[in-house]
Amino acid sequence: MPNYRFSVQGPGGQIESGSITADSIAGAAAALRSRGFNVLQINPASAGFDRGSLSQRLAELNAGRPKTKHVLDFTTQLAVMIRAGINLRAALEGIAEQTKHPGFRRVVLQLKSDVESGKQFSQALQRHPRLFGPLYINMVRASEMSGSFASMLDRIAGYISQEMETKRMVIGAALYPGIIGTMAVIVTVFLLTFVLPRFKGVFQGKEEILPWATKFLLGLSDFMVQQWMYIVPGILAALFMVFLATKTEVGGTVLDRLKLTIPVLKGMFRAMYISRCLQTMGQLVNAGVPMLDTIAITADVSGNRNYKSLWRRVFVSVQQGKKIGSQLQGSKLLPQSVVQMVTAGEESGKLGEVLDEVSGYYAKQLKDQIKAVTSLIEPIMIVLMGSVVGFIAMAIILPIFKMSQVVK
Repeated sequence: MPNYRFSVQGPGGQIESGSITADSIAGAAAALRSRGFNVLQINPASAGFDRGSLSQRLAELNAGRPKTKHVLDFTTQLAVMIRAGINLRAALEGIAEQTKHPGFRRVVLQLKSDVESGKQFSQALQRHPRLFGPLYINMVRASEMSGSFASMLDRIAGYISQEMETKRMVIGAALYPGIIGTMAVIVTVFLLTFVLPRFKGVFQGKEEILPWATKFLLGLSDFMVQQWMYIVPGILAALFMVFLATKTEVGGTVLDRLKLTIPVLKGMFRAMYISRCLQTMGQLVNAGVPMLDTIAITADVSGNRNYKSLWRRVFVSVQQGKKIGSQLQGSKLLPQSVVQMVTAGEESGKLGEVLDEVSGYYAKQLKDQIKAVTSLIEPIMIVLMGSVVGFIAMAIILPIFKMSQVVK
């Protein structure tokens, strides 16, 4: 019979570890519980060097980390199988067999192992916080108490699907300007480092008739050609420092504030954050998650430190016995109409329904904002790129015209 490593909690609260021989994980868990232990974890014991395990790890590294799409597929399949009457353990086993991503297959097998050892499904999910966030875990926990597991999984899958669609739209809106900007930089560098130096000999000795633009570009070209070994690492280092700065609390706060103040983009980001916050809150309220937990999770998934701070203030206010709307009043992050609807929903006891309707409205507004941003940024980027290239071209052509006139 196979050997299993276990971690249990004894009657006195002490944690013990060891190994046990049994025909299955379920049998090992039953044997340990018969001794009065609370089973925390059971895993198959690995005996020495396991070539299969090594190849599996290499396959996981090659496939990369599991993505949100794997979680969505898993949730959808699990909902269908639970609704069909298949028990959770068998459903997890079936999904693991169908999963092609090795890393996510290992996660599903760990979930199956934890369920077999007697853990609640929500407890098993807590071991994988990167894949299954607090919203997912709390909605599953609420469904375990209410007995609406399959319908809750459908609700979670819908939420994940909408979040993925929103992310795709935002990335799509930034993709075209990013490509145009990159092309503008590449063309500019090419003109300054390869084209303009070819004209340096033509302009040599005629500096007095050169316009200021040509002199400036010739100097910039010389600097870039001679100092490129310092410029390139310097730019990369500067970009890396900016990236690190955005990961700090101060830098991240500045970046989040900029997102809400940049003229062309602020409407899109505002609609995105409002839609995400209200949709998350609505899903959790409708799932029966306690209000304080709902507000705390909404703050964590808001995606912007300014909104996170707002919902944390709401958390403290509700903790003190006040209404949600009382803290939202006067906030510049939410329109007054939204605050009024949230207040009305709270007073009427239909907060979940109101939040679903308002978040749906802002989801549609987000799509409109993304279209508007794309239609505005495209001509702006084209004009900027044309202006840069035109400026360099004119700086080269104008001196040639002047020299031809002098010759005549």
